Amino acid sequence: MTHYPVTPRNRAKRVHERARYDHDTVHAVLDAGLMCHIAYVIDGQPYCTPTIHWRDGTRLYWHGSSASRMLRAQKGGVPVCVTVTHLDGLVMARSAFNHSANYRSAMCFGLAEIIEDAAEKTRALEALTDRFYPGRRAELRPMTAQEVKATSVIGMTITEASAKVRAHGVGDDAEDGHLPVWAGVIPVATMIGAAQPSALMPETPLAPHLQRFAEGRRLDEVMLETQAIYDAEGRA
Repeated sequence: MTHYPVTPRNRAKRVHERARYDHDTVHAVLDAGLMCHIAYVIDGQPYCTPTIHWRDGTRLYWHGSSASRMLRAQKGGVPVCVTVTHLDGLVMARSAFNHSANYRSAMCFGLAEIIEDAAEKTRALEALTDRFYPGRRAELRPMTAQEVKATSVIGMTITEASAKVRAHGVGDDAEDGHLPVWAGVIPVATMIGAAQPSALMPETPLAPHLQRFAEGRRLDEVMLETQAIYDAEGRA
């Protein structure tokens, strides 16, 4: 399959022409992000929790403290909605009504379950490092059994998903074209800053595999690069 099924749950109801259901578009939005939001319900109360996510094929993972209320609630499996959004531009029109934003978003549905098997959990946590920082795990000390125990890992196979993308200019009404008001798009991006070394052994040089996180680069571009490396190494 190259597309997620279109169902009443994931079908775009508004500006449906912006919607995409193919794996390539949905996965690109997920992979360009470092954080997602997990929406779920506990005892009738809705919650939405931000967390770091990573993808392996059509399966999403996230982790947290074993004491987390969200993770404890998902122990037996719970339906969740995972969203990732990138703001790419402020769209300024000649009327307030036609102002908009350029963006990429993905919404994924599935049943989230805690990974109980210790070996699978360890592999998932190792994959977290490999996905974001290829080459770094070989430099690090191994995880301890207590660290693995203190961390819960959630896995969710994406059963339905959709992406929405707006990436174009101003939609001014023709009759507003004569107004002497600036209109256009102001690009927005998350940029990487200068590396700040730890106070412990600050003279240690930045590892070669971290050079891709150079000051001034776009974070989403780096995230897509590291995902490509992760996929190429056969883990996806």
